[in-house]
Amino acid sequence: MFGYAGYMVARQRVAELAMRHRLATFFTYRDHVEAGGLMSYAPDFGDLVRRSVIYVDKILRGAKPADWPVEQATKFELVINLKTAKLLGITIPPSVLARADQVIE
Repeated sequence: MFGYAGYMVARQRVAELAMRHRLATFFTYRDHVEAGGLMSYAPDFGDLVRRSVIYVDKILRGAKPADWPVEQATKFELVINLKTAKLLGITIPPSVLARADQVIE
């Protein structure tokens, strides 16, 4: 299994195994939560892509990347799967749910 199709199969398989063994899972990618994982917390990849366009523009205009400071992600995304939490018997505190960018029910 290689490429995107292999990734999609693998994320589904990881979610299924975690549920079978009643394991709470925490991922980097929201795709895993959409497949049945419990939570993910990671940089907002859409935001990273939008910001990378600025760098591409600078490079095309002749700027030297070595002259730029290193940047870190500034926007992060928390995704919670309540359906999975209920199946595992886990109660997510309301304060955590309020901070989530997306809650899957």
